[in-house]
Amino acid sequence: MRSTLIRQLAIALIGVVFVASGCNLGGDDDDDGGEAGGETQTQTQPGQTGGDLLQTVTSRGRLICGVNDAVPGFGFVTEGGDFEGFDIDYCRAVAAGILGDPEAVDFRPLTAEQRFTALQAGEVDVLIRNTTWTSSRDGSEGARFLTTTFYDGQGMMVQADSEFQELEDLDGATICVLSGTTTELNLAAQFEARNLDFEPLSFEDNDPLQQAFQQGRCEAWSSDLSQLAGIRSNWPDGEGGPEALRILDVTMSKEPLGPVVADGQEDFADAVNWIVIATIQAEEFGITSENIDEQLNSEDPEVQRFLGQPVEGEPFDPGLNLDAEFAANVVRAVGNYGEIFERNVGPDTGLGLERGLNALWTEGGLHYPPPYR
Repeated sequence: MRSTLIRQLAIALIGVVFVASGCNLGGDDDDDGGEAGGETQTQTQPGQTGGDLLQTVTSRGRLICGVNDAVPGFGFVTEGGDFEGFDIDYCRAVAAGILGDPEAVDFRPLTAEQRFTALQAGEVDVLIRNTTWTSSRDGSEGARFLTTTFYDGQGMMVQADSEFQELEDLDGATICVLSGTTTELNLAAQFEARNLDFEPLSFEDNDPLQQAFQQGRCEAWSSDLSQLAGIRSNWPDGEGGPEALRILDVTMSKEPLGPVVADGQEDFADAVNWIVIATIQAEEFGITSENIDEQLNSEDPEVQRFLGQPVEGEPFDPGLNLDAEFAANVVRAVGNYGEIFERNVGPDTGLGLERGLNALWTEGGLHYPPPYR
């Protein structure tokens, strides 16, 4: 018994020494491999999983933002090769808040299955790509979810001329869904609760999923309602355009979406969190990208404090390791929350979304910024 215990302890000690030596030997190596992706591939050196990420990003002078590149209105690439959308604007907001420059950001397209691995590996600094906050992701993915930017829900889309009007009509149907998402789990739970059968047809990316839907390989497409609205708004004219599709009047889940950072990066997480909050607070104050310079001269001490202007002799320092005028830089770059929403997904865009749950708390919505003081 004693000899066995001694051998086990010796093996364990050797293993510890080996791991420590390996870490020291490989810790400073650069990885220039990158990802496939043509013009969307970032050339910025990825952040590290340890250390002070806020300082790393500041020293680097660039933010690496993990995004979606195939969801109209939220994260997509234009014909000219530019990234645009609601989530893209929040990447720019973070760059403006930390670095003072909304263009100091590299966008790293990630699939649903890649996103948490990339975050854990330090390949991206922050994940801003329609990612739902759940307890298991918060607890087991090495991730910290921040202030929700978009309150969503799962829906179902079908061909407009189909007979499907509600979920019960899809009993026995084949349904297209993205793999590695909460959509898969919600879909199974909702159909099981209704004693309905269905055949899932899963894909890692939207493009092959859309092809399958167009080819009639699945009768329905389930995803976040915002994503379905974006897909519908951009439906090819050769396939009948947006009028060829219909989104069922059903909400199957709660999907709070927002930025995600790696666990253990408290300073960076606080900075990103309060940059998001700044866009919401700016709307509550009535501060916009158009009146920001006028608001810098406001006599309201709450506004002065928020915009980094002197109050009783000196600017307020909340201890976030950001410039005193970070909120002003954010609003000047991307506008307040309402501006970001209306510009990308609001009623006057192809998506045509109403504020609903995404209105301010003063208007019956869920956006309620904590005090900045």
